[in-house]
Amino acid sequence: MLGFSANNDIFADNAWYFRNALVRANYTNLQKGIHETTEYLELFLRNLLLNEKNELNNRDMHISGLLKMKKVDIGEQKVDIESMYSGKVESFSGKTIAHIQKLFETFGFNGIFGRGAVCEILGLKNSSASKLIAKLVGAGIIETVSGYGKGKYRFLK
Repeated sequence: MLGFSANNDIFADNAWYFRNALVRANYTNLQKGIHETTEYLELFLRNLLLNEKNELNNRDMHISGLLKMKKVDIGEQKVDIESMYSGKVESFSGKTIAHIQKLFETFGFNGIFGRGAVCEILGLKNSSASKLIAKLVGAGIIETVSGYGKGKYRFLK
């Protein structure tokens, strides 16, 4: 219907990979730092529809290595959020800056998080967490990321 020609060979050859890619596209476990991602499903579909030759390895999808949540090694001293984001946090309250500090200590520059994680870590309700996220995106402190499911963010460097 859309002009793509596809056959069932790729499904037959990669049935286990396709099944696991569907699972990873829908699985989230915030307590273990595991977030849904469509990246593996996208590789499969690119091979199917665009005749690309991406390697489809089940071992790439394993989450066993992700079960140990990474903490940012910031040493004995806390990162100075006000210095790091100078010009961006001056209008924020001390409480908001403390929230940013706690989130950064948990996720650093490489961690991916969503509203649920913000609620859990900061003890906020959904609406308050959404407002905080919108404020941080607007200030250029965090950015939206794709490939991890809807509504995922990370700190900007």
